[in-house]
Amino acid sequence: MGSIPTYCSYRTNSVGALKLSRHMQFQQSSSSGVMFINNEYPSVRSKTQLAKRRATVNGSRPNPIRSRAPILCSTGMPIIFVATEVHPWCKTGGLGDVVGGLPPALAAMGHRVMTIAPRYDQYKDTWDTNVLVEVNVGDSTETVRFFHCYKRGVDRVFVDHPMFLEKVWGKTGSKLYGPTTGTDFRDNQLPFCLLCLAALEAPRVLNLNNSEYFSGPYGENVVFVANDWHTAVLPCYLKSIYKQNGIYENAKVAFCIHNIAYQGRFPRADFELLNLPESFIPSFDFVDGHVRPVVGRKINWMKAGITECDVVLTVSPHYVKELTSAPDKGVELDAVLRAKPLETGIVNGMDVYDWNPATDNYISVKYNATTVAEARALNKEMLQAEVGLPVDSSVPVVVFIGRLEEQKGSDILIEAIPEFVEENV
Repeated sequence: MGSIPTYCSYRTNSVGALKLSRHMQFQQSSSSGVMFINNEYPSVRSKTQLAKRRATVNGSRPNPIRSRAPILCSTGMPIIFVATEVHPWCKTGGLGDVVGGLPPALAAMGHRVMTIAPRYDQYKDTWDTNVLVEVNVGDSTETVRFFHCYKRGVDRVFVDHPMFLEKVWGKTGSKLYGPTTGTDFRDNQLPFCLLCLAALEAPRVLNLNNSEYFSGPYGENVVFVANDWHTAVLPCYLKSIYKQNGIYENAKVAFCIHNIAYQGRFPRADFELLNLPESFIPSFDFVDGHVRPVVGRKINWMKAGITECDVVLTVSPHYVKELTSAPDKGVELDAVLRAKPLETGIVNGMDVYDWNPATDNYISVKYNATTVAEARALNKEMLQAEVGLPVDSSVPVVVFIGRLEEQKGSDILIEAIPEFVEENV
């Protein structure tokens, strides 16, 4: 089975990038991407889906109507990305770019993909699902609502709650994580606990039917991809609340590290805010010599995420080696990562749908491969004429870029070109 073209350059570096439950088989594609063959889900709900599935087995695929990239139907798995940022709705750095660009690439490969992020603002392109759930956060029971939109083959879900909406830029001038850069909100643990708990409910309660290939709830046989420390408690809640009660028995969690310097270190006493059994204390336990917030024994969210997840990922293969090379590189979690162990790094990519110079509204001159080639040829002719070379000459043209006082070498080179032409052309 060959690879499937996408409109995003993200690709997995190896089949270990997204490990699945026992019923999932893997097949390495010819372009170093990953194909997944699923014998259990999604279920065939109609004759139309059965025809699409047979077409897939026979090597053909249906012609998508709304999608910009071809989608291979019925071979994918349900993947749930949980993060505090997702481009273009909310972003402070690379995390938002990855969660914005990687899911559409996976959707184009045939997977059913959802992203779940906080609703920080009144996003005009999202709609209220009218689905409400109650979750226990700290000492209170909170009601959250889900907003949704479907774009580029991905279900974009946003968790609506005052913990997020009251801190948006437009109302308070605040950033996503704190009132000023480098300063966190003091209650950051509670909103992120709420995000993880809501994310664990979404695949079960949201009946989403925007895709022409998938419909209904995502169900329980899913893969959660938790990103950075803000979502590191998700595997803990999955085990303590759901799996012990027979829910999400086959679900898996991949924990992706984008920036290990931010780990979610809090005072040891704050463990009680998480509403987790004491059996999870060793996963969070961390001795820190730094004064923020206090010196000594703390809880470390990222350590818990690494310890309790099924597989650890990073944002590049090089980062895998770096994080386990020394205490300073792993920011004191290198030993924890070596014990897991750290599996693989997903090759960083660029979403060429958004970053397309032929359609980008933020540049004054649009261009593509053809116009660049034409401009290069024209510039070459102009340079050849300027230095006395015949047009269409096969002699290479060397261009110097630098300060005037550094051009002595280039002057010598230009003087030597006619002699080279006379001897070789």
